[in-house]
Amino acid sequence: MPSARLQRVDALRGLALLWMTGFHFCFDLASAGLLQTNFYADPFWTRQRTCILSLFLLCAGAGQALAIARGQSWRHFAKRWLQISGCALLVSVGSYLMFPQTYIYFGVLHGMAVMLLVCRALASRDAPVRWLLTGAALVLAAYLAAPELIAQGWWSAELNGKGLNWLGLISAKPFTEDYVPLAPWLAVMLCGMAAMLWALRRPQSRQAGALEQVLLRPFAFLGRWSLTYYMLHQPVMLGGLALWQYARVIG
Repeated sequence: MPSARLQRVDALRGLALLWMTGFHFCFDLASAGLLQTNFYADPFWTRQRTCILSLFLLCAGAGQALAIARGQSWRHFAKRWLQISGCALLVSVGSYLMFPQTYIYFGVLHGMAVMLLVCRALASRDAPVRWLLTGAALVLAAYLAAPELIAQGWWSAELNGKGLNWLGLISAKPFTEDYVPLAPWLAVMLCGMAAMLWALRRPQSRQAGALEQVLLRPFAFLGRWSLTYYMLHQPVMLGGLALWQYARVIG
């Protein structure tokens, strides 16, 4: 597996983390009443969320393709999967304490845990790229068709309930602080996997040059510690913001 490819995927993930940090910092400012905006309806923010999440899931799919190319064992995969699942549980508990009415029951880590299992089961070193792209297209088609199929009674409206809306085949979006269902996001991860498998089967691309390595290194380092960073960045920012507000009051 060419190290340059791994470094570039890690760097892209690191860039997504920095973008996410800025997004969440502005969200925290809005929650504290220090920024007047609507994160749930303003296209400026909703489109950013879509872009950030797409970057993460493309990288996750590409990372799975690279792991399969390296011959990653199911044991190693299971260890990482348990870490993600455990962090997803912590996110649910923490968000319930902060937002009991809109806590996160199927956010990005919950979605990634399920999607990684699907991708791992579907892919292999010689999996046809067209199969993965076909799967992505079917997921997207089901997502787009779901509202009309539910409205016409072809699909049950119970798909909108909390027990099934993690599938994403809904006609009414739930009100929760983070929601990353399988449809349409599994399609994004499958596309990331397909793109990397396609790249791995082509003649080896050039290695990263010295200057490129220097520029990519800090982002790649951050990307390699993505789960740790993800779990810590909000508590650190919220704690810092609370201390700043407290200092203003007593000052």
